[in-house]
Amino acid sequence: MKNIYDNEKFFESYSQMDRSQKGLDGAGEWQTLEKLLPDFKEKRVLDLGCGYGWHCLYAAEHGAASVVGVDLSEKMLEVARQKNTFDTISYLQASIDDVTFEPNSFDIVISSLAIHYIADFEKLAKKIAHWLTAGGQLIFSVEHPIFTAEGSQDWFYNEEGKIAHFPVDNYFYEGQRTAHFLGSNVTKYHRTLTTYLDSLLTNGFQITRIVEPMPPENMLDIPGMKDEMRRPMMLIVAAEKK
Repeated sequence: MKNIYDNEKFFESYSQMDRSQKGLDGAGEWQTLEKLLPDFKEKRVLDLGCGYGWHCLYAAEHGAASVVGVDLSEKMLEVARQKNTFDTISYLQASIDDVTFEPNSFDIVISSLAIHYIADFEKLAKKIAHWLTAGGQLIFSVEHPIFTAEGSQDWFYNEEGKIAHFPVDNYFYEGQRTAHFLGSNVTKYHRTLTTYLDSLLTNGFQITRIVEPMPPENMLDIPGMKDEMRRPMMLIVAAEKK
């Protein structure tokens, strides 16, 4: 299965983004996400859709016993391996949809902005519950259902070319959407807030935190960042396996 991140032109554009250049500090949601992360000390960690491996490195730096990063993109993993300075981190090229692990393989599962690329969240929630030990933690960020619903993920502009509002449409029609991102058409999957939260609650998790991250104060001067206060772009969920 070919991954959009292995497209030369797309990957080049992605590599210029702040979150690619500056790592976690370049990600608008990081200051919110970091506060929700559990103690990694002596824990077995899985990162689904690990990309450049920033979160794998963070877990290893904070004492994780082992970290497995999974990503479908060969180009992403190439960068992740170059950045890796820990023998406790291993990387695996696989689709989040297809990857399998033994029961009770992990204490913590994290995923940053990757799950909206997969079609079936309930199936994944079941699998993660299977892989986690009792009391294990799941923390993930996704694009917010308000952001994914209409599909284009772009503002509606007035006649002067200024932002008028953000479109929300077809909210209850879950499924594939095509967004224009970094000069390419990218396939993502929209699902409702109910699907995200209820799939966890009905598959052995209790939800511990839900946050819609706002842009941090120190980033509000970045062009376009103030407009991020007009609608939620991301959703962060923390849950614990019962």
